[in-house]
Amino acid sequence: MKKNIDIIFENDHFVAVNKAAGMLSIPDRKQSETSLKDILMEKYGHIFTVHRLDKETSGIILFAKDEATHKFLSKAFEEKTVEKYYLGLVHGTPPQSGSIDGAIMEHPVHKGLMTINRKGKPSLTDYELQETLGKYSLVKFRIHTGRTHQVRVHAKNIGHPIACDPLYGDGTPIRLSSIKKKYNLSKKEEEERPILNRVALHSYQLKFTDAEGNAFDLVAELPKDIRALVQQMKKHL
Repeated sequence: MKKNIDIIFENDHFVAVNKAAGMLSIPDRKQSETSLKDILMEKYGHIFTVHRLDKETSGIILFAKDEATHKFLSKAFEEKTVEKYYLGLVHGTPPQSGSIDGAIMEHPVHKGLMTINRKGKPSLTDYELQETLGKYSLVKFRIHTGRTHQVRVHAKNIGHPIACDPLYGDGTPIRLSSIKKKYNLSKKEEEERPILNRVALHSYQLKFTDAEGNAFDLVAELPKDIRALVQQMKKHL
């Protein structure tokens, strides 16, 4: 695992990192691979987890540098005073905007899979259609709660699952042949490589106020893989 990380912003109290897709936010139980927190601890000595992103999800994530900031920011997330925005590529074209209000709990049979159930924890997601891109759409999500896999579960619930999602969609990688009408495999290629082969979800923006009352609006731009895919989709509309 590469140890160079993309720091969006830092001060004496916290650091905001643009996490790469495929990297764990924090160590798993097995300590099977290096996590972003491990790398930050190597860099700073002490670091405190404020919130997490799924391994597959890229984008902005906060870590506190001291206990007081950790307590303050964790409370801000719990009390929903932090505005959290994601960008995702979904199958099909959802309505221009809407809200998804569906309680989420772990699936009673399939461990690690979340599902909508009235016995679950209240969960609210707003969404806005950004661009229609043929068979897919770019959608901005705002999550008012922070449930595991919330955007992915809610996107599935409205019939527009996140592209390349193996848990809540069909998990099929996106290849140029599925976008370009007349696609021919070149002689050099034995098989076509996917343009995107991971959950097409990105933690895009966090808006919050720190303990001193300073307002922050931090953005992690879309990563290269999703940007390249969006460009290809626009090209072949």
